[in-house]
Parts: sequence; structure tokens; C-alpha cells
Amino acid sequence: MEKMRENNEIFQIRYNKRKQLKELGFPLYPNNLKPSDTAARVLSSYGNKTHEELEGLTSQHSIAGRVMIVRSFGKSAFILIQDRSGRLQAYIQKGKIDEREFAAFQLVDAGDIVWVEGTPFKTKTGELTLRASKFSILNKTLNDLPEKWHGLKDIEIRYRRRYVDLIVNEQVKETFIKRAVIIDAIRTFFKSLEFREVETPLLPPIAGGAAAKPFKTYHNALNMPLYLRIAPELYLKRLVVGGMERVFEINRNFRNEGVSTKHNPEFTMLEFYCAYADYEDLIKLTEDLFVFVVKQLGMDGTIAFNNQSISLVPPFKRLGFYEALSMYTGISVENINSKEQLLQYADANSLKVDKKSGVADLQIELFDRIVEEKLIQPTFITDFPVDVSPLARRNDKQPDKVDRFELYISGIEIANAFSELNDPIDQEERFKKQIQTAEEELKEMDEDYINALETGLPPTAGEGIGIDRLVMLLTGSPSIRDVILFPLLKKLE
Repeated sequence: MEKMRENNEIFQIRYNKRKQLKELGFPLYPNNLKPSDTAARVLSSYGNKTHEELEGLTSQHSIAGRVMIVRSFGKSAFILIQDRSGRLQAYIQKGKIDEREFAAFQLVDAGDIVWVEGTPFKTKTGELTLRASKFSILNKTLNDLPEKWHGLKDIEIRYRRRYVDLIVNEQVKETFIKRAVIIDAIRTFFKSLEFREVETPLLPPIAGGAAAKPFKTYHNALNMPLYLRIAPELYLKRLVVGGMERVFEINRNFRNEGVSTKHNPEFTMLEFYCAYADYEDLIKLTEDLFVFVVKQLGMDGTIAFNNQSISLVPPFKRLGFYEALSMYTGISVENINSKEQLLQYADANSLKVDKKSGVADLQIELFDRIVEEKLIQPTFITDFPVDVSPLARRNDKQPDKVDRFELYISGIEIANAFSELNDPIDQEERFKKQIQTAEEELKEMDEDYINALETGLPPTAGEGIGIDRLVMLLTGSPSIRDVILFPLLKKLE
């Protein structure tokens, strides 16, 4: 790092200015100057006033923020200051501020953090501006802001230096502001339905709740292995057993799997559980949730995503799992459970599959690779095979299927829900069957969860919604990395 700084001409220039600022007698990192206003408040108060109305104004307003542009004319200059609310221009003129302060101003570069106090006025071009009467540098920054940030071709630089990305790219900041609005809206929606927000363990002793490879760690004091949770499901259903009939959690989950535009090893999920409800109730609730969140964002029912026009106006389409698989593979519904037919289809389409897999696993793999990307408009896929749904309740009329749905939008799985399996004997048998083919980390049965079911889980429905993917959809972001502030990236060599 030190050698890089020595070879960085801009860093050295700024570092020398930092020394000059100190020689002028100014503290390098003062913490005693507080802004009285924000850029947005000043603009709101005076933006619509004419030049004449502002003449003779004596009220003083101070703002603090980062200098984005410096236009110097020698004895005067315009600077554009950006704070959390927006941008406001300030006018610095020699003789109008303290002589030492003007000398300090001469050391200002784009990217520095400053404090300005002054009186609002309108320039000849009609731009509201603060005429500075006081000025101070709060942080003489040492790194330059990129001049052509938007033109960078290596998008990973934006992800690695998100702090710079947020400074210079307003659209990026708006995406994360919208993310916060979406999460606030979700909380408001569920609280209005008498759901209680809860927190469950992040470091469980057993990796359960989903079929995914976990991250493993170790607790020295207790001398036991722990896992970063892959899902909070089993803990949340324990709470329903305990009488908390409506619960939700906005949680961080971790899965030691691949990275793609739709996958990050660390991600945010909403999970909620409702006693005395079934998966049909959750279909309606999910549609209502989408309507509420879209309204809170000030959007209408149609969004643009991946160059597609998506309608989020309920009711959403429904399609059975086998029906969808047959529709998009061409395998007849009569033959959709034939392993031979599934393998023939895979071979004919050059799809590598594990020929030792069971029928349900082959069906899921073909669904993921063939059907998923074709589900553009919001579609609930229902009636999944029981063998790939170990926590879902069997359908009363077709016990080889479960009462479950997944919601797909623009080829992305957004939600997974089902009527919960609350038969402890059936659950234990399914756990044992799942363990036979599971990876080593998933071979331990959660016997306490079985005990909880034996204590009595009321009829319950539960759902998980990927927050990151939902934000992608509602902000038009093509990659999950665009909606995670600090996505996981491979270390630079």
C-alpha cells in the first residue's frame, strides 16, 4: 500500500495540500462544526423564490457535505456540495470570508468534505446558491474521485469500492434507498396483520431448514461445531408450537454454494409463518404484499425488468409443477414420471444429469434448467413432488404431491411456500430418507424439532421470500450484486 501511494501522483499532491492546511493552523479533522440545514431543506425553502425576493435576505444557513465540482475563477469560485439529501451550490469569494479561510479554500479538491455557512441567492442562470460567509474543510481527502466513473468497464471495481460508487453514482444510492423502503414496507404490512417480528439463532448446532451446503465453524468454549444458518424455518415453527401464531423474521442466511447474478453466499430472506392457514391463503397474502410494497414505492402495477414488461397486478398465473414441466419439455403428462423418458430428454438436449438420481430429483433439475427461465410474468408453480419437499404437508387427495408453491417472476424464483408438515411421524421418516443422500454436514437429524412437532404444531403455512431478488425486481437491477452493498468477491491477487 505504501509503495502504491508513493507512485500515485494525485495522492502526493493531496497529501502536500493536507500539510499546507495544517501549516495554516487548521485542525485536519475538526468535529465541532454542525450543519444547520440540508441541501434539500434550503432548496425547498428558497428554490421557488425569485432573485428579487432573495435580495436583502440576511438569514444564515449552513450545510456540510462532499465537494463534487470546483469551478474556480481565482478570487472566487463555485463549488457543488453533496449531502445525504441532494446537492446545493455555494459561492466562495475573497473578501467575503475570513482571509485564512479563503487560503484554506484554495486547497480544496473535488471529493473533500466541507462545511459552508451563508445566505441564499440566485445566480444569473437562476441556480439557488449559498453566498459563503464562513468556510471550513472537515476532511482533506487523499484519494481522487474518478472523473469517468460511469464509463468504467470493470464493474467489479464498483462493487469493491462501493463507498466511491455511492458518492458518484446517484442511481446506485437510490437503489439502496429503495431497498430500505421495501424492507420498511414489508415490516409495516406484516405488523398490520398482527405478525410479530422475532430473531432466531444465526449459529445453530445443526444445519437444517433447507437442503443447502452450510458454512461450518467451531465454538471453542463449548467444544462443539456450529453452522451459519441456511434457513430459520425450524426455529420459527418452534415458536408457532409455543403459541406465537404469527411470526416473521427478516434474516441473514448463508449457503456455501456458487455465485451468480442470482446467488450470493450471504443473502437476506423474509420468512413468515401463520397458524390456521394453508398455502392457498399465502397465495392471496403474497399478492397483497406485492400490491402494498409497490404502492409504498410510488410505482404502478407494471415494471420493466431485463427488457421485459412485467405486470404485478393480481391475480398472478397458476401452473402445476408437472403441467409446467410437460409444457416446456414436450414430455407428455402421462410420461412425466418416467425416469427413462426424463433421461432420454436430457440426452437429446445435451443436458448432463446424474443418472443415479431419483425421478423427483431429475424433474427438479429439468425444471430449474428448462422451465424456470420461461416463467416471465408472475407465476405460482404448485403441486410439487413430496420427495423434494421434506418439510411440506402431503396433499390430501394426491399424497405423492405436497401443498406447496414457488413464485417465479422474470425467470427468477422469488418465493417458496407450503402448508407445513405437522405430523411428527411422517416428518421423522422424511428426515431419515433425506439423510441417506445428504452431504455429511446435513446428516444429523434435528431431534428437538421432532419433539416440538410431538408437542403439537397447529395447522400452519409458511413462506420464504428472497429480499435481494425482490429488490432486484423492483429496482430493475440485473444482478444480485447491484442490490447488496458489499457483495462477496474473490480477493484480488
